[in-house]
Amino acid sequence: MTAETVFDLARETIWVAMMIGGPPLLAALVVGLAVSLLQALTQIQELTLTLVPKMAAIFAALAFSLPFMWATLESFGERLYNRIGTLGLG
Repeated sequence: MTAETVFDLARETIWVAMMIGGPPLLAALVVGLAVSLLQALTQIQELTLTLVPKMAAIFAALAFSLPFMWATLESFGERLYNRIGTLGLG
């Protein structure tokens, strides 16, 4: 296994992690910004006001993006196992 193969695998792993973690994190970011703006405009500083909408947005993002996340992870796993299978042949 060459250094290029290791770096390719590391780069692909980081990319897959970002693709899988992106939708829930993006939903939390958007809802967090909206709630923070609402709190700044109304001077309401309630902790549950930030927590509940973020949790709901994260669960909704997970529910909608779960098929995409599963397909991405499955594809990555297949490519990884194929690389492992051809490792002994080279």
